[in-house]
Amino acid sequence: MTELGSNNTALVTGGSGFLGRAIVKMLLNKGVKVHIISRGKYPDLEEAGCKVFQGEISDEKAVEEAAKGCDIVFHTAAKAGVAEPYSEYERINYRGTLVVIETCKKLGITKLVYTSTPSVAIGSKGILNGDESLPYPPNHTAYYPKTKTMAEQAVLIANGPKLSTVALRPHLMWGPGDNHLVPRLVRKTRAGKMKFVGDGKNIVDTTYIDNAAEAHILAAEHLAPDAACAGKAYFITNGEPTPISEITNKLIATAGCGPVTATIPFKLAYGIGVIIEWIYRTFQIKSEQPITPWMACELAHDHSFSIEAAKRDFGYVPRISIEEGLKILAAHYKEHPIK
Repeated sequence: MTELGSNNTALVTGGSGFLGRAIVKMLLNKGVKVHIISRGKYPDLEEAGCKVFQGEISDEKAVEEAAKGCDIVFHTAAKAGVAEPYSEYERINYRGTLVVIETCKKLGITKLVYTSTPSVAIGSKGILNGDESLPYPPNHTAYYPKTKTMAEQAVLIANGPKLSTVALRPHLMWGPGDNHLVPRLVRKTRAGKMKFVGDGKNIVDTTYIDNAAEAHILAAEHLAPDAACAGKAYFITNGEPTPISEITNKLIATAGCGPVTATIPFKLAYGIGVIIEWIYRTFQIKSEQPITPWMACELAHDHSFSIEAAKRDFGYVPRISIEEGLKILAAHYKEHPIK
C-alpha cells in the first residue's frame, strides 16, 4: 500500500458531482493536487485548490489536457437515468471511458479507479448478499446498466503492467451533497406520489457518501500491478442491508417527511412501465420517465451485496454507520432544507 499525498496529482472526472466532490475533498485533505474535468464552471472547487478543466469525457483533447501531469485517475463521470437515447449513454459511459483509458496509456498514468454500479450485475431477479462471482446478465433492459457494463469490462481488460485498474460498484449513495436520491424521494412524498413497488419488505444495501469516497481512496492506495485488487470489480455498501421501506422512510425523515405506507403491486408497476416506455420512445418524449420495467425491478427486488472482498483486498471498512449518517444528514437539511 502506498498512501496518497503531496507527491501525487489526481484527475477526478465528474469532480463536480456527488461522489466526485466527496473524493476531491478527501484527496485535498491528504495534500494531493487535484485536477477536475466537468462540463460546467465551478469557482468553489477552484477556490478549494483544484485545477478545473471544462469539457466532456468523450472529448479526447479535453481529457488529455486535464490529465497532463497526473499519476492517477478517478473516473466517476457518467450519464445516469433513463431519459436520453442510447447514443448518449454509449457516448459518455462507454466511449468516454475508452477515452479515459487511452489517455492514461498515452500519458503514462499508472492507476485508474473506475466508478461502476451494482446494476451491471443485476438482472430480472433479486440478489441477497451477492458477491463478485455474480455474472453479467445476458442482457440489460435499460441503457445505463448496459453501457456501464461495457465500460466496466473495458476498464478491467485494460489492467496490465503499466496501467493498474480497478472498478468499484457503490450501491445507492446518500448523504449531504446528494442532489438526486433523497431530494427526489422527498419531493415525490410531498406531492403524494411516493409508493413502494411490492410490499416494501425487499432488502437493499445503501452507501453513505463518505464511505463510498473512502473506498475509492483505499483502492487507489492499494492499486499496483501485483495488487490483489488489480483488474477486479468490487461491491461497495455500508454492509447494513435493510428493508427498502424502512431505509426510505428513515432517509426522508431527515428532511421532515413521511412516513410512506402506500404500495403498488410489482406486476402492475412493471406493466405500467412497459406502456410508458413505449409511449416515450414512440413519441420521442425527452423528459424523465416516471417508471420503466427496469426501475420497477430495481425497486421491488432484493439487492444486497457482500463487501468481504473489498475488506480483504484493500481494507475497506464502512466508518460511518447508517444511524450516524442519518444524524449528519438531518443536521445538514436543517441548514439546507430541500425545496
